[in-house]
Amino acid sequence: MANINCVGILTSGGDAPGMNAAIRAVTRSAIYNGLEVKGIYRGYKGLITGEVVPFKTNNVSNIIQQGGTILKTARCDEFKEPDGRQTAFETMKREGIDALVVIGGDGSLTGARLFAQEYDVPIVGLPGTIDNDLYGTDTTIGYDTALNTIMEAVDKIRDTATSHERLFFIEVMGHDAGFLALNGAIAVGAEAAIIPEISTEVDQLEELIKNGFRKSKNSSIVLVAESEVTGGAMGMADRVKKEYPNYDVRVTILGHIQRGGSPTAHDRILACRMGAAAIDALLEDQRNVMIGIQNDTIVYVPFSKAIKMDKPINRDLLNILRILSI
Repeated sequence: MANINCVGILTSGGDAPGMNAAIRAVTRSAIYNGLEVKGIYRGYKGLITGEVVPFKTNNVSNIIQQGGTILKTARCDEFKEPDGRQTAFETMKREGIDALVVIGGDGSLTGARLFAQEYDVPIVGLPGTIDNDLYGTDTTIGYDTALNTIMEAVDKIRDTATSHERLFFIEVMGHDAGFLALNGAIAVGAEAAIIPEISTEVDQLEELIKNGFRKSKNSSIVLVAESEVTGGAMGMADRVKKEYPNYDVRVTILGHIQRGGSPTAHDRILACRMGAAAIDALLEDQRNVMIGIQNDTIVYVPFSKAIKMDKPINRDLLNILRILSI
């Protein structure tokens, strides 16, 4: 630890509610432990272009309740190239930054792992993604807020679906992970969730129709994870129009509304715990680890596991959804 005097913080990839709470926790925990802090704006791009600002306690005042990220975020193709990473390392040296805390998802931590390997930089990652798809942690920063946003939106859609006796396919975020779709479906009392994890096992639409999901209902809600595997809500609707034309189908794509809003209490507390744990990890000479939470306990997950290993869906939840949708 003798060589770590200054910690840099950046947020990368898609924003997630609770990132500001994490920035606040990292900043204040570092200062509490006698370290300098520097905020890096616009993720890895800012590390390359030198958008670095010293952070004090007042820099993170009154942000715990804000969505998005005060440090901004950006995709950065330059960081994928060796020259870009070299420029980023030169910025670190010039700014006197000895270690990094990277808040982001799979792509952000992949970049962190590569950077750490090439330049022997101590990096600790925080799982900031609404998709909840990082291995080694029960939940990620932003997931709970996104789930609540989905619930509130679908509750409103249910009102109009019932009035018009329609089948609604509602697309939620998740890319290749069905956590938002599955848990959102349970939370809103949906008839089904179409998720990529089981798309290769069964034809989920055929199973849905075969089970007679409208026998006793005057409306039906189906949550669909956005994915090339599922075809998304539009893909599902097109199939229904062709194969089951007697159904009155509507599509709603919730989109970026899922990323916004003030973080829930759960996400704020999670971000605070993880942010403080990131500084603890650096003080313990940990490096190249993601802070995770398992069974309400903070754990250190090697980047290699967090990134490369697939996080399994809870099959019991699939069964619960089937049982409760009759």
